Amino acid sequence: MSDQRLSKFSISSLIFGFGFLYVPIMILIVYSFNDSRLVTVWSGFSFKSYFELFQDQQILDAAWLSLEIALLCACMSLILGLMASLALVRFGRFRGHMTFAGMITAPLVMPEVITGLSLLLLFVAMEQTFGWPAGRGMLTIFIAHVTFSTAFVTVILSSRLREVDRSIEEAAMDLGATPLKVFFVITLPIIAPALLAAWLLGFTLSLDDLVIASFVSGPGSTTLPMKVFSSVRLGVSPKINALATIIIFLVSVGVFITGWLSLRWEKKRKLEAMLLTAES
Repeated sequence: MSDQRLSKFSISSLIFGFGFLYVPIMILIVYSFNDSRLVTVWSGFSFKSYFELFQDQQILDAAWLSLEIALLCACMSLILGLMASLALVRFGRFRGHMTFAGMITAPLVMPEVITGLSLLLLFVAMEQTFGWPAGRGMLTIFIAHVTFSTAFVTVILSSRLREVDRSIEEAAMDLGATPLKVFFVITLPIIAPALLAAWLLGFTLSLDDLVIASFVSGPGSTTLPMKVFSSVRLGVSPKINALATIIIFLVSVGVFITGWLSLRWEKKRKLEAMLLTAES
């Protein structure tokens, strides 16, 4: 009887949790096809909001700028995060290890307002001293996003590197492989799912940021979150619902592809482990 009650409670909690998370999203998607100019009044099915969205050049420019910055930020933060995680996990307790680890993880707990203001003061001081960067724009937003995204990427990759079986790498080096070859042929394929997850997290953090970008952006560098926020302050437009629906669709496709690739890599890794066990 207790198991049955627990099962009913678990199912009810699961339904409530998923409903709390996804019912508002489903309502937003439904109202993106609303024919009315009022987002809360349903007047019929229509694609009018999508046509108006693709005719709004300001939103399209902001979306393209955000995508460009997010792609560059995800790649750069992945490279820096991988280097930092290797230093933390593989180089042992070097002098300044705790300081380095603390500085890497500091952006995780630092309020975004403080981070944005600090970066703004840094860019202003650098411009006055060195003449670079000249003004605030795409470059300063990119640097700011890489600064805080690298911390998240480092945490993910560090935790995955700690789980890697070092005996496989040591066996490869015993057979004559150089450390660089071992890293590219063995280590990187093993941590590939974590690399993909870290890249997607860096991309999402950059695409979603509003506070830090507001501090370090200039007049000609309005990102998509800044544009959406300024539009919502004047009243929610059906175009915003259409834009959010497109983003939800793209994110869902990305999550599905990521899960599929991770599942394939995991099956491949287990199969290779079984073959190695059988051969030994």
